[in-house]
Amino acid sequence: MDAIILAGGKGTRLKPLTDHVPKPLIPINSKPLIEWQIRYLKKFGIKNIVICTGYKSKQIEGYLERKANFGSKIKFSIEKKPLGTGGAIKKAAKMIQGSSFLVLNGDVITNMDIKQMYKKKNAIALIELKTKYGTVSIHEDRITEFREKKSVPDVWMNAGIYHLDRSIVEKLPTNGAIEKTVFLKYAKEGKLHGVKFRDSFWFSIDSHKDLEDCSETLQLKKYRGFV
Repeated sequence: MDAIILAGGKGTRLKPLTDHVPKPLIPINSKPLIEWQIRYLKKFGIKNIVICTGYKSKQIEGYLERKANFGSKIKFSIEKKPLGTGGAIKKAAKMIQGSSFLVLNGDVITNMDIKQMYKKKNAIALIELKTKYGTVSIHEDRITEFREKKSVPDVWMNAGIYHLDRSIVEKLPTNGAIEKTVFLKYAKEGKLHGVKFRDSFWFSIDSHKDLEDCSETLQLKKYRGFV
């Protein structure tokens, strides 16, 4: 199985860090985000990777060249202008072998058993919605309990990991988001599958608070060394 990592965005919500380095090179516990992802894929035997880059792509290439790619075979699909997730996948798929492939959003850190995705083509990994805030229990006008943020049972969200059949590539826009084009069409036609993951480690790094929360959670004993 080959994989595509979507890592071409500017990461504007992580300014001023991304004024100097691209989002994939922002460190989490002394390890850049892109390294977490490559090591994660390698753990599941995925060594052929195409990284979609655009913003400060030379920095990403330079870092991986210095680190010898961690034993993986890495190619770069460089966008001269933003193509959206659909356009980026369409362009990168020219470098992919096989009848299907994985796609990983470039801001995701997880320990999901990605092999579970192989069971269905044109499938999206789903994770239970996690609240970003603590909640309270209230009786009339009196607060009775404070509760920490937690998952919302049976409310599922897109985890940013896909297993796609090669036939989908020709239907992708050359510029645009896969989530707003082909996925919507396939969902209406009953051609899109969901693979549910419960109780997995999962973070999407979209803000400074996400960086902090992910770093702290990774330091917990049960998550140390998971990739």
